[in-house]
Amino acid sequence: MNKHTYLRAYMAGIVTPTVFFLVIATVFYMWRYVYDVPVPIERVLIFPMAVVPNLWGLWNVLFIASHERTHLSIGVHGALLPFILAPLGILLTHALEFPAVPYAARIFPIAAPIALIAYYLVWKYLVSFLNGVLAIA
Repeated sequence: MNKHTYLRAYMAGIVTPTVFFLVIATVFYMWRYVYDVPVPIERVLIFPMAVVPNLWGLWNVLFIASHERTHLSIGVHGALLPFILAPLGILLTHALEFPAVPYAARIFPIAAPIALIAYYLVWKYLVSFLNGVLAIA
């Protein structure tokens, strides 16, 4: 099974955020339309649902392609991804004038380390497991 290594790496990378966003979207839509909570998050939710899984897939392809040269562990490689996603998220919220932006500066000192740890663990265990299942690790 040596064919299409990068395609398999891309597919292994997109699984985790796709499942996560399906759960988040289900909870949000139940919260929004069943319980009538007036939060206009749908303006911001669609873009990450399209971009984040694709970036995860491409990031996993980059890991497979560069692992021989860099020798980074998959957890460390995955923990670097928030440094790309966070500025894109901030740019999106500013562009859409989403009201949560003023709170971001206050929660950043707590959220940033938690995000890095979470990404490290998800990449170390979930994405690494999926790479192993697809025989690319």
